[in-house]
Amino acid sequence: MSRVEIARVLSCMSVLLLQPGLISAQAATTKDVPGRRALKTDSSRSMSASVSQERLQNAILAIEKLAKKQVDDKIVPGLSIAIVHDDKVVFAKGFGSREVGKPEMVDADTVFQLASISKSVSSTVVAALVSEGKVGWDSRISQLDPGFQMNDPWVTRELTIRDLLAHRSGLPEHAGDLLEDIGYDRAQVLYRLRYQKPDSSFRSEYAYTNFGFSEGAIAAARSCNAGWEDLSEAKLFQPLGMTSTSARYADFWGRTNKAVGHVLVDGAWVHHNQRNPDAQSPAGGVSSSANDMARWMRLQIAAGKYDGKQIISAAALEETHHPQILTHFSPANGLPDFYGLGLNVNYDQAGLLHLGHSGAFAMGAATTVSMVPAKSVGICVLTNAYPIGVAESLATTFTDLVLYGETSRDWFALFKQLFSDPAALGISQGYDYSRAPASATAALKNGAYAGRYVNDFFGELEIIDKDGDLAMVIGPRKMTFPMKHYERDIFTYEAETENLTGRSGLRFSIGADGRAANMLVENLNVHGQGLFNRIITE
Repeated sequence: MSRVEIARVLSCMSVLLLQPGLISAQAATTKDVPGRRALKTDSSRSMSASVSQERLQNAILAIEKLAKKQVDDKIVPGLSIAIVHDDKVVFAKGFGSREVGKPEMVDADTVFQLASISKSVSSTVVAALVSEGKVGWDSRISQLDPGFQMNDPWVTRELTIRDLLAHRSGLPEHAGDLLEDIGYDRAQVLYRLRYQKPDSSFRSEYAYTNFGFSEGAIAAARSCNAGWEDLSEAKLFQPLGMTSTSARYADFWGRTNKAVGHVLVDGAWVHHNQRNPDAQSPAGGVSSSANDMARWMRLQIAAGKYDGKQIISAAALEETHHPQILTHFSPANGLPDFYGLGLNVNYDQAGLLHLGHSGAFAMGAATTVSMVPAKSVGICVLTNAYPIGVAESLATTFTDLVLYGETSRDWFALFKQLFSDPAALGISQGYDYSRAPASATAALKNGAYAGRYVNDFFGELEIIDKDGDLAMVIGPRKMTFPMKHYERDIFTYEAETENLTGRSGLRFSIGADGRAANMLVENLNVHGQGLFNRIITE
């Protein structure tokens, strides 16, 4: 959902999630779970072996203890877990606080923002439409939503629902997210994707894209002349009795029993801002509870059946479980890992299919789901904290214990290390503007920089003189950011949105007339489209 979105990271980590013995023995120091020996590939890992009740109960007890420790040690403010096995909910419980400093506690019905697990839920909604014959996975977007365009007319004509839900459209990673951050709504972001230059050729590479995914789902909904949020309710939430689940932010915020987002400030968790993901609702705007997600996992594992009734055809739903695009090859053993339709799809050395997804908001959400259909088992972990790897650690520890009876390594230490690296999370640190230049050159007069600038993708921005200081005004909501001089024609500004966080540079190029001819907004230049040209007026 943001530059800290971890679905791609988790896909790249899948080899570690599925293959034991790839981390040194020193890492395997978890004290609160049984059996820390290195795992072996033996009959206990064969697909035919079932999960015993003893192993299941031992895994649940261990995870309950570890979850309690996370909140007792203030690693996260609150979390909720659901575990299903053999089409039953075998564990559902909440831990910790809905909001730090307030008495209300998390339970299994507390509603969390799912972040990118929304994609897995939303692809299920589309599967329902496929099941009913309203659309096919290969229905063309140009026929469902003629107003949507890609940068290449040929791609616009050939693009399908499958392409967008599998992140293989050629759009660069997170295309459109920055448009949302500067105030564009859903319709405006999707319209402006026609100006987004591709990052790869069509269907050749995987690139995780929230708004591309959203367009695929929204186009599918148009086959029913329905809005996405209403369709999700009618086709999935109501049939499964997911009464705490919604694809609207207003519904989440209106819940009494909800967990708000937290970020770390000076080492302590605080509720600061709440992410409103309505613009990309299919990709990141679903909110739900552990109990409701247990219903969804049961449907997934049972191939579209729920309480004995075929809600979605097995063929339509299982297509979401099939590999659609290669994400990478494992650096450890060369095995391929894939993305399906709203799900990461991987196979372990025994041939077991693993399905999962993670989600994160920089404003305070970290979630994960992991299922092994052949073993009829799944776990969902929801937390109300900035992503630090707790959700993934709990889910992966459980999967180890329930499948193999022991853990292959200390997942908490591994994921903590992974999530502490900004580069691993897709965060570019950029230039460190906190360090003043040794001898700064004075700026030109404000009039040299003031004026209107334009960019096809991001639209217009304006540099204004505000009480003797410069400020940048950008986006349809006229977001205004004070500017600070750094060095000659370089200024900085600070933003605090989901993707634009911290201080970034504004670099002006001065023309022959002594005024800026263009300016580069560094943190909008992720895909090389951050240059704005001055609008010449008479």
